[in-house]
Amino acid sequence: MPAVRGFFPPRTATGRSSPVPAPPWYYSGDLLTVEYRTGPARVAELLPAPLELAAEDPGAVALIWADWQSCGASKEELLDPVRSQYKECFAVVRCSYRGNTYSRCVYIWVDKDFALARGNHQGYPKKLGSIQLTRPHPYGPAPRIEAGAVFGATLAAADRRLAQAVVTLREPSDSNGFVNGHPMAHHRSLPSIEPGKGLALDELIASGAESFEGGQPWSADAELELFEAPTEELAALRVEEPIGAYYRQVGVCWNGGTLLESGTSGAGC
Repeated sequence: MPAVRGFFPPRTATGRSSPVPAPPWYYSGDLLTVEYRTGPARVAELLPAPLELAAEDPGAVALIWADWQSCGASKEELLDPVRSQYKECFAVVRCSYRGNTYSRCVYIWVDKDFALARGNHQGYPKKLGSIQLTRPHPYGPAPRIEAGAVFGATLAAADRRLAQAVVTLREPSDSNGFVNGHPMAHHRSLPSIEPGKGLALDELIASGAESFEGGQPWSADAELELFEAPTEELAALRVEEPIGAYYRQVGVCWNGGTLLESGTSGAGC
């Protein structure tokens, strides 16, 4: 009997139906980042053991909008844009594990199925949403990448708007912020098929970019609003104090991670 192929199901004789190929995965994109402080208790309740609050600035949050083109090693998706282009919005906090500081994505929405599949593998808690952000362009009415340029960004899911931001570029910056500047500490989990048996997969993993390149970061001013919704909890990370905002174009390669611990999250099903 012939083997079936594919990094994700559906697996077939050719593997062509899998939503994504095996890593490495490559990304080119524009990032709008808004950083602010919320109550540390709101962050702590999103950190399963053995993760703890970061020692410094434990209430810091980054809400990031990204407009991506992505592909596998063959890069064939770039010539079939429906398979490469997608947008996402994600909330990142920082945490501590055995004395080391990590970043952690606690909420994330994407607008394509292949991005959902990749997130399942990487430990990102991805959900479907509607994500929009202004694109820069050197001609016409679109903003240039320059002082005074204004960008808008919105996030919605299940017909409800969850967040919106207006970001005004101010000046070149030395960085793109600090909240999302560490390796990611994520949990990969899957409930057991047997009721009451907990998690069949329960891994705490660390991962980051295998390679990275980026354009000039810009610091910015931002107006950010979060909205309540029946099935989303992003608004609980309420804005208590603005930190800053940033714009940057980046290129990233992701090619796996490292297992830190198994069976420690204590997550209920």
